[in-house]
Amino acid sequence: MANVSTKDLVEVADIQDTVVLLKNGSLRAVIEVSSINFELRSEPEQVGILQNFQRFLNSIDFPLQIVVSSRQLNMDEYLKLLDTVSVNNESELMKIQAVEYAKFIKELLELSHIMSKKFYIVLPFYIYEKPEKTGLVQSFKSVLSPAGVVRKINQAEIETYRTQLMQRADLVLDGLISLGLKARLLGQEELVNLFFNLYNPGESTKLQTSGELRP
Repeated sequence: MANVSTKDLVEVADIQDTVVLLKNGSLRAVIEVSSINFELRSEPEQVGILQNFQRFLNSIDFPLQIVVSSRQLNMDEYLKLLDTVSVNNESELMKIQAVEYAKFIKELLELSHIMSKKFYIVLPFYIYEKPEKTGLVQSFKSVLSPAGVVRKINQAEIETYRTQLMQRADLVLDGLISLGLKARLLGQEELVNLFFNLYNPGESTKLQTSGELRP
């Protein structure tokens, strides 16, 4: 079996501004969405949320994907900050409190795995009438065709398709805001960091100024 570079397995061809370009010529936009605690709402509020969500879904006439990214929360930087506070603070009382609080956080992390969840909506735009069937596999990776044929599109085409994709994004953003959620379209730097972390879990983010992913 011939050696295959990890870059060949990544279906992202480039990232320009708020648009992800795939090797098969299709485009993606990613919206980050806040969460709400549904269980803490009263029954009438829960009914209202469900009805508004139903209306939102019925207003969409194109495919989208709801993605939940769950990662173990990394508290290393926060603990370093607490250590700095305890060392540099002139107040003995503040030093003691900082040390005790840091000890509490460390013990809590040892007892349980604290998870950080982020919520996204992925919007696709296919050049062809019949999009390739990718299957919903492994969250964000499911929006990438596993065996897509490389197709080059010129900048004029990209701008045309970007306009249509952004129209979809605006519609989804308005719908999410009407539900009382905070939502924002991810930009180039955020998209690069997001995909790098997906393909390189546990490593520090390496951002390329060109917007290209380099595994």
